[in-house]
Amino acid sequence: MKQAEAILTITGSDSTGGSGVQADIKTTSALGGQAVSVITSITMQNSLGIQQFFDLPAQVVEGQLLAIIDDLAPQVVKIGMLRQVDTVLVLAAILRRYRPRHIIYDPIVRSSRGDELMPPQVVQAVREQLLPLCTYVVERRPDASHGQANLFSSALCVYLSRGEQMDEAVSKARDYVSQHPLAGEQTGRAAELYQQFATAVEQYYRHYSDVAFYAEQLGVGSRYLAQVCRRIASRSPKQIIEERLMQELQRELATTRPLKEIAQHYGFSSQAHLTRFFRKQLGISPTAYRKLST
Repeated sequence: MKQAEAILTITGSDSTGGSGVQADIKTTSALGGQAVSVITSITMQNSLGIQQFFDLPAQVVEGQLLAIIDDLAPQVVKIGMLRQVDTVLVLAAILRRYRPRHIIYDPIVRSSRGDELMPPQVVQAVREQLLPLCTYVVERRPDASHGQANLFSSALCVYLSRGEQMDEAVSKARDYVSQHPLAGEQTGRAAELYQQFATAVEQYYRHYSDVAFYAEQLGVGSRYLAQVCRRIASRSPKQIIEERLMQELQRELATTRPLKEIAQHYGFSSQAHLTRFFRKQLGISPTAYRKLST
């Protein structure tokens, strides 16, 4: 069988390694291929999703692409994340002139979490300029695990680079994915951290409502803790802390304990502070709530 040649992947960077250029290189190398790359976008992300993008200017993408093509002349090109119209135009123009044997497009319109990654104007540019050049376009299933389309398309590129016919290469790539169903899955420690947070809330909610305090106790950043809570509980850490405090305050208000004493016990600076907090949560004062509950 023909030895695998250089395979070019043009896509974004995924710092978790579950998708993007990192996953493409990993799969290509695992199958004995030689991976070369052009980066289109740098993402700030973890196992909970993408927080921010930095899309490289089109001229930077162009410079990377020309450097690789002039030197290594890859005949199999895989395209992934594209987020700028001018990048699509530059890419299409170079590929139209260069004419590699295979162009595999793995469109990344949404993340595995459902986030929109490709603006409508880019989708239109891709339809008009890029799709006519492609030999195969990967269909991304909404229910696929993170990185599965990368796994398939990278494997397909390797088999094509060895001279396989398209049907045979597709079949082998599907077999490869079925044998590595979780290759792109990145679970992180979100579930474990959330349980630790819930335990800390139970221990400290009477005295601390500052999210930074809990993040410090758990040894993580406040932003990451917020991501974890929103992903698992669909609420912010602040909401979770305040909801737990409100549960206890409502229980206390069912007793005859004086409001001033309740305020002191739960760390409020004054009875007025307690009243403001309670009214913000439920829209009525503790006194009014107590009357309604008796």
